[in-house]
Amino acid sequence: MSTTPRPLAGRRILVAKPGLDGHDAGAKVIALALRDAGAEVIYTGLRKSPEFIVRVAIDEDVAAVGLSILSGSHKELTREVVEALARAGASDIKVFVGGTVPPGDRDALLEAGARGVFTSDMPLAAVIDALARELA
Repeated sequence: MSTTPRPLAGRRILVAKPGLDGHDAGAKVIALALRDAGAEVIYTGLRKSPEFIVRVAIDEDVAAVGLSILSGSHKELTREVVEALARAGASDIKVFVGGTVPPGDRDALLEAGARGVFTSDMPLAAVIDALARELA
C-alpha cells in the first residue's frame, strides 16, 4: 500500500467568498483539493465581509486565507482583507486570490499583499504546489 504525499498536511486554510459574489463552485473545488492535499479547510460560505473573514481567520488560527472572487471587485476586496489583517495584528496570515482575475490585475493584487494569484485555467496540482511552497 502506497501513501500519497500530502504537501499541506497540518496546515489550516480558510477559503472565503468576499463581497456579493454568489457563485461558489470554484471555491468548493479548491477546498476539496486543499483537503485532499492534507490541509484542514474552513469555508466561510457566500457573501462575507472582509472584517468577518479576518475575524474567522484569527479565531481559527489559519496559516492562509484563500479569497475566491468572481465579481470583478478582486482588487478592492483583497486590499481590504490584507489591511484588516494588518490592523488586527495578523499580517503573518498569508492571503491568496483565486477566481476570475484578468492578467493585467495580477501585479496589482500582489502589490496589495496577495502572496499568489490563481485562475480557473491553472491545474489544481500547480495551485497546491504553490501554496505548499509559500506555507513551508
